[in-house]
Amino acid sequence: MTLTAVAVLVPLAAACGSEQADSGSGSVGADQPVTGVHWSIDSVTVDGTTHRAPAGAHVTIGEGGRAEGSFGCNNFSARATVDGDRVRLTDTAATEMACDKVPATFEQTLSRTLSDGELQARTENGRLTLTTGDGDTVRLTEAKDAPLSGTKWTVTTPRADDRAHLTFDEKKGTVAGSLGCNKVNAKATVRDGHITLGPPATTRMMCEDSLMADEKKLLRLFDGTAKYRVDHQTLTLTSENGTSVRAVAER
Repeated sequence: MTLTAVAVLVPLAAACGSEQADSGSGSVGADQPVTGVHWSIDSVTVDGTTHRAPAGAHVTIGEGGRAEGSFGCNNFSARATVDGDRVRLTDTAATEMACDKVPATFEQTLSRTLSDGELQARTENGRLTLTTGDGDTVRLTEAKDAPLSGTKWTVTTPRADDRAHLTFDEKKGTVAGSLGCNKVNAKATVRDGHITLGPPATTRMMCEDSLMADEKKLLRLFDGTAKYRVDHQTLTLTSENGTSVRAVAER
């Protein structure tokens, strides 16, 4: 991805956001809520022409009246009002980046369609369709959370490259991976939103100072209990000693 501007939030004409108190759970159908779901954007159709969305385009309308997502390259946030099967997106702010593989025209088309006044929402079998008053549509699919067990989780915090990673095996009760330089494995018991990690067994290679410093931070996660939370493709681990680790699912 090539950055051509500082990635700061800037206002757009309008977009996503706040749920009215009388809108219940934000449900359009009894079996499929609109709010609290990570919706992957599949396409946008304007004036009869369908534009396929790039990988990563998504939106989540929170129950607290905020919406966040990505147009494919640029991230955005907004206010959202959900009232029955009607959704209104307003006060959008988005980053200003240029990405090699995401045409700016697609992002502009998607932004305008989402911001085009009141949208009629229809859900069916894990799919959401938002339709404008002029008949233009945005089609979305519910994205499931990545499974904790069996997923290769690439650590992004405390480091930001792809050398540190962890994979949990709930059946075997283990975790294995890399601390960035050295390999690691340990016992891991998953229960009630917590993971109890045993003492780590590691290789003993020496690497550059920055890697070794990050390894020490990751090692503080072991030999104790940590809370875990999976949000779509992101895993957050928070240990009792205050160590916080974030990782993303490898695609």
